[in-house]
Amino acid sequence: MSTVAVTRDRAGLGRPETAGLVKKAIFAALEAEGIGDPCHVDVLLTDDRGIHAINLEHRQVDAPTDVLSFPLNDLTPGRFDPAGCEKDYDTGEIALGDMVIDIPRCEQQGEEYGHGFKREVCYLAVHSTLHLLGYDHVDEGPMKAQMRAREDAVMEKLDLTR
Repeated sequence: MSTVAVTRDRAGLGRPETAGLVKKAIFAALEAEGIGDPCHVDVLLTDDRGIHAINLEHRQVDAPTDVLSFPLNDLTPGRFDPAGCEKDYDTGEIALGDMVIDIPRCEQQGEEYGHGFKREVCYLAVHSTLHLLGYDHVDEGPMKAQMRAREDAVMEKLDLTR
């Protein structure tokens, strides 16, 4: 069984259901990728100020964003190999990495895109999980198309299509 640790850096940030939505989205992405090995993901729910500071510190980008992903393993998209992954010494779970989600930005983007908070926060959790599994979208080419197809498949499984 995989685990997801969700923390908040500001008291009362977000909605009460957010942690459950994020966990459900991460588990759906892992399942859709055929990953049955016990994995662990750490998630931080924050705001513009919090994600801005992390973005600046780790990526030297002086701006907030909606989600950040910090994979611990160098994985090939669609070819999960647990043998080459970091493992938690105490639990034996595969440590996939960390994600940071800006909750107020989820609310804003969900309204702006017309699909609401639930779909937006789940989409960002799925998107970030796929990054932790080696997917990327650095250009408009085949890698981006592959990642978008996987996102759409997971979101359909969650019944949260566009």
